[in-house]
Amino acid sequence: MAALKRSGAVATQSAQTSSRLAKWFKGLVALGLLWLTCSFLDSIKHQWYVFDPKELHELAQAAIAAAPEPDDTASMVQYIIKNLTETYPSTRIALNHNSSEWVFNNAGGAMGAMYIIHASITEYLIVFGTPVGTEGHTGMHTADDYFNILVGEQWAFNPPNLKMERYPAGSVHHLRRGQVKQYKMHEGCFALEYARGWIPLMLPFGLADMLTSTLDYVSFYDTARITAREMFKNLLIGKI
Repeated sequence: MAALKRSGAVATQSAQTSSRLAKWFKGLVALGLLWLTCSFLDSIKHQWYVFDPKELHELAQAAIAAAPEPDDTASMVQYIIKNLTETYPSTRIALNHNSSEWVFNNAGGAMGAMYIIHASITEYLIVFGTPVGTEGHTGMHTADDYFNILVGEQWAFNPPNLKMERYPAGSVHHLRRGQVKQYKMHEGCFALEYARGWIPLMLPFGLADMLTSTLDYVSFYDTARITAREMFKNLLIGKI
């Protein structure tokens, strides 16, 4: 009888071990499939890009040249929206034409306000800045970020290079995917910011400070609402 009990216990233990191994194997297979899927999508995401960084840089420079004053951000924004509307049909990309829809944004220790012109799964285009100056951490992102300076200057620091990078109005600061820097919008600066890559993965950086530091739930709600609305509008016309 004792031998039978021992035999049954061994069999039960063996079955449990096999079950655990099967679960581990299934988990590894699932992770492998997820990695392959993400790698494949990452390799084809360029097919969904609409904006071109060089053309946006030229548009920013044209907006600066057309402004009646060098610090007239509002007129530059109107120039940009008018040009984008004329260039890109609404069947190809959805734009937010409400240029009064500015919201505060705190991210990486820096604070400013932004106007979301476009948001989709693989691209966003905003005007971001502040007239009083700010500085902070760029964050590490899954997208390339192009900061087209409209007004003022942006400074940046990227060790081991111990010299300051300076980006005046009309220039573009390209923060490559995975790169991090300290930056400062000196004494007030506004920029046309374009990001291309996996935009939803950038959202925690843009929202976390409002939950853990400023407790500005109104700005959190407005940012989440506008971003979700614009992404949904673009998905409806097939823009990923």
